[in-house]
Amino acid sequence: MRSARLINPLRAVAVAVAGAVMFVPAQSAAAAPAGPEAPAAARTEVTISPVDLDGPAISTVKVTVKNAGPQHMRSLKVSFAGPVGWAVQPSVRAVDGSLATGASASTTFQIQVPAKRPGFVIRTFTATATYQGGDGEGTATGTRSERSGTPQASLSAAYNNVAITDESATKAGNYDGEGNSFSAQKLAAVGLAPGATVNALGAKLTWPNVPAGTKDNVASSGQAITLGGKGSKLVFLGSGVTSGATGNATVHYTDGTSGTGSFGFPNWSFDPVTAHGATLVKSTDGRNRQDGYGNATVKYSVFANSVALDPAKTVEFVVLPANANVHIFDMAIAP
Repeated sequence: MRSARLINPLRAVAVAVAGAVMFVPAQSAAAAPAGPEAPAAARTEVTISPVDLDGPAISTVKVTVKNAGPQHMRSLKVSFAGPVGWAVQPSVRAVDGSLATGASASTTFQIQVPAKRPGFVIRTFTATATYQGGDGEGTATGTRSERSGTPQASLSAAYNNVAITDESATKAGNYDGEGNSFSAQKLAAVGLAPGATVNALGAKLTWPNVPAGTKDNVASSGQAITLGGKGSKLVFLGSGVTSGATGNATVHYTDGTSGTGSFGFPNWSFDPVTAHGATLVKSTDGRNRQDGYGNATVKYSVFANSVALDPAKTVEFVVLPANANVHIFDMAIAP
């Protein structure tokens, strides 16, 4: 439900993924049951209704708390928050009376939803309940993530940087922000011709299959990229500019869950080739500068690194690190 629409905005496509985060009381060693394991203690559940992202508007959000514990729940207070900068009124509500075991109570909040941002965005909302009785924990938190827009169809659809140029036409290159780039000829000499297969860390990757001097990699800045499949790890092929090419990749699964892992690449030259836990894939001699090929005695390299996956789940899309020093040529799932 929504009230007080501010203007007539463009509608945003929103797909909600809900879930409750619940806490289990700790058990001392002296209280541990003998013989078969005792069933898990009942837990307080906090859930959040869908949030209308069709802003700018003031939307009403319902938070529901269920007492699944063995005692009556009393002195219940619920707080609610959205993304940073989104105003909520009120920030906390008290719920009168008490809740018997199995009973639920709901309360509402109003949140100011700003105008839709272009591209794919994930918004996270959090509700926290504090109480006495119930499961005895005193607090429980629920989160809800909602998406607007659509992830990029593939990594190649997100290419935004030129890393490879022909030695006869170097001016299009700007891999490092200073107009430098890999030599297409030198890359081909070490097996990295357009469309070449690259086997690294158990994954089968593909070198960008585009002409030299055109966009061929992603300078990572939080892009969401569609990627399906199951496996043990997600492998990235790329290198860094500067020595600070690290960040978090968040993998979203088809069941609505997600996991985050950190990785990094060494600088494409001068850094130790094992920096950030990366693996060297190939090195080339020299690089292309704005005035032509040069630095022939220096190695310029491509690396692989990975983050762990839940092998029982199917990947839906990946959100790349929010660090443009991380440059990615391809990514693939390893068995």
